[in-house]
Amino acid sequence: MLVRETKRPGPSKTKLLVCVKHQFSQWCAPPALADAICERWPQMRVVHLPDYSRIAEELPDAHIFVGASLRAEQFAHATSLEWIHSTAAGVAQLMYRELRESGVILTNPSGIFSVPMAEHAMGMMLALARNFPDATRFQDQSKWAQQELWDQPRRLTELDGAVLLIVGYGSIGQELAKRAKAFGMRVWGVTRSGQGDAMLAERIFGAAQLHEALPHADYAVIAAPETGETRNLMGAKEIALMKAGARLINVARGSLLDEAALIAALESGQLAGAALDVASTEPLQANSALWRAPNLFITPHTSGVSDRLWPRQTELLLRLLEEWFAGKQLSNRVDLKRGY
Repeated sequence: MLVRETKRPGPSKTKLLVCVKHQFSQWCAPPALADAICERWPQMRVVHLPDYSRIAEELPDAHIFVGASLRAEQFAHATSLEWIHSTAAGVAQLMYRELRESGVILTNPSGIFSVPMAEHAMGMMLALARNFPDATRFQDQSKWAQQELWDQPRRLTELDGAVLLIVGYGSIGQELAKRAKAFGMRVWGVTRSGQGDAMLAERIFGAAQLHEALPHADYAVIAAPETGETRNLMGAKEIALMKAGARLINVARGSLLDEAALIAALESGQLAGAALDVASTEPLQANSALWRAPNLFITPHTSGVSDRLWPRQTELLLRLLEEWFAGKQLSNRVDLKRGY
């Protein structure tokens, strides 16, 4: 296994490379990110690339890389790299053998998406309980559809007293729990270890106990990280265990949910509704069966999007750089064995 030099150079001998290119503009790093780093450490060499066209020539002498993705063939050029900071919370795209065995430190922005994602998930639950999607469709028809909304098989209901099962009871799940409790919901959590903040959840299950918890949930929200262990976490068997009339929400990653099983459960009426912010293939193609699934509410992977995104990203990165130059253990470090 290749072991990289562990002695950290000071700011004047450090090159930091920023490259975040995505078709959605809000995922791309604004110039203000690099400007804030330069203002704090004017002696540091900071290079901000708008795309990957010059990545091969800029990587060899870079000590720190900031971006959402770096492919294995690109990583091969990074002979001086000591630290990668992912601007995406999910790091499955970086879990290739060359990086995992390199000794390069990997951090992510875990925590900065928790508030908007919790609010988004809460909004999805409210939308399903009060049938906002159909109300909006009737509004587009200029129709006062009071009776029609009540006559739907999925009656207008309340969140108060409902059991919310949060599958992936981490920082996002705990922010969601705070909001759900304010609505009078009973919060249950699922974590890998079965440990978690008992102040917010009345019950916490280990991942191996998921099947025990699912039949009791009125709402289940998937908020777990994407790893080898969590792929297809909610498959046909798990969905079949949910009570008739329950609702399922996914704000994690599309790979955690069996979409064909979800569609079947919606079509049969076993699930009263579902909401997705993510899909196994994104962008979701026009011919996807998900668009036509009954009682399915879809948002285009916007749960983590907020006007506060890049100020939070910048604040976190500056704090991590302070830790880096102070020789401290970095916060937000990714466990390369677990993948999160």
